[in-house]
Amino acid sequence: MNMQAMRAIGSALGLAMGVLLVAACSSEAPQPNATEAMGQSPAGFDWPASLPVFGDGFPAAGAPCRRIGESAATVDFLDDSASLVGCPSKAEADKLGGTILKDIDGVTLVSVPNAAAAQPGDGDGQGDSKVAGTDYNATAQLRCAGYRGMKPTLCDAGVKRNQEGGQTLVFIDWPDGVNSRMLIFDQAGKIVTANTNEADGSSKYQVLGKRDGDTTIVTIGPERYEVPDAFLKGD
Repeated sequence: MNMQAMRAIGSALGLAMGVLLVAACSSEAPQPNATEAMGQSPAGFDWPASLPVFGDGFPAAGAPCRRIGESAATVDFLDDSASLVGCPSKAEADKLGGTILKDIDGVTLVSVPNAAAAQPGDGDGQGDSKVAGTDYNATAQLRCAGYRGMKPTLCDAGVKRNQEGGQTLVFIDWPDGVNSRMLIFDQAGKIVTANTNEADGSSKYQVLGKRDGDTTIVTIGPERYEVPDAFLKGD
C-alpha cells in the first residue's frame, strides 16, 4: 500500500471517530412526555383485568376515569345510589368529589353519588338539563340481570325524559359493552314496552312491570331491571 492510500485511510478513520464523539456528547437522557410530567396517566392506560371497565369516560366522554362494574374485587363497593368509578390517579379521583374507597391494581376507586351526575334543573318543573357530554337527563347504574344468563349486577343507564307524547326512555347498557335495552315508560311512569327483537330472542316475551316501593321492576322473560322513581322522573 502506497503512502497516499495510507493517508486517505487515516483521514477517514479520524473523521468517523469525530462524528461518534460529537454524537456522544450531544445525546441527552430521555425526557418524560408532557402527560407524565403533569402527573397524569400516560395515553393507553392499561386497565387491570380485575376491574370491569365501562363507557368511554366519566363524567363525560374522553375523561380519564371510567365506570367500574361488578367483580370479586368490587362487589363490596357497589351501591345503586352511586356510581363506582375508577381513575388512573388519585388526583383525577379527587376531582370527582366523591368518596375515595381504595386503590386496586394501580386504579383509585371512588364512589360518586348519582345526584352528582345530574345538573341543576332536573325535576324542578323548568325542564331537564343534560348530563355533560351526553344527551341524557341523568345517568346512573341500575340493578340488572338475566340477559343471556347474566348474573345480577349493575348496568350503566341513561334516561331521556319528556319525549314525544310525554314518554320517558331508559337506555340500559349491558356489561358486555356491546348490547343494550331501551325501556319505554308513559307519562305516569308506567312501563309500556321495550325494544325487544327476534335476534336475541326477547320478542317472544311480554314486557312486564311491577312496583316495589319507589322502584319499578321490569321483566322481559329472564331479564330484570330495577328503575327507581327518582331516576325515571327526576324528582
